[in-house]
Amino acid sequence: MPVYWLRKNEVNFPRPELAREDGLLAVGGDLSVERLLLAYSNGIFPWYNPGEEIMWWCPKERFLIFPGEIHVSRSMKKHVRKHKMEILVNRDFQDTMHRCRMKREDKEGTWIGDDMERAYLALHQEGFALSIEAYEDSELAGGLYGVVIGRCFFGESMFSDRENGSKAALIGLSAILHDQHFLFIDCQFHTDHLESMGGRYVSWEAYKKMLQEGTKGCW
Repeated sequence: MPVYWLRKNEVNFPRPELAREDGLLAVGGDLSVERLLLAYSNGIFPWYNPGEEIMWWCPKERFLIFPGEIHVSRSMKKHVRKHKMEILVNRDFQDTMHRCRMKREDKEGTWIGDDMERAYLALHQEGFALSIEAYEDSELAGGLYGVVIGRCFFGESMFSDRENGSKAALIGLSAILHDQHFLFIDCQFHTDHLESMGGRYVSWEAYKKMLQEGTKGCW
């Protein structure tokens, strides 16, 4: 199946169903707010190495966490009881995103380059991205950030500065989203860590239906 090339002066995408089996749909374009909103509203997201062409993905199966189904292990419950925990929204979006970048850059490398930081900060300033930070005994323990459109949250990355920091942030996010009747947290790809916290695959048909319901008329 071919990969589609996008032009910077035309904000469009091929149909998501045309993605390859590995999820790759298109290459090129830009990271403008308008294009990113169009992408996420159709289940598409950018993921590529800094300095390379932008690559746009749309996996045919989606790995989701439903906010009301978040799994909190016994050890995590015990950890929370031992410490004073606090969850903040948008403490410092730019700092949280940069911390996610640096944690990966120091280890296995990262897809979060300067252009990505600028693009998602612009989304945040327009009200379409947020960060969650978890504090443990008044110290920053971890956090995450993602895109918000309507009642859908699209997770991008997370970091931990202390044990269980990113878990605490994800649990806190799930509670907030559940209270606000969000439909899902899109994890994009499977990891054992996210599966242990309640993540599961859904079919493209089921995902698309929820996506259309949750983002209708939101931008």
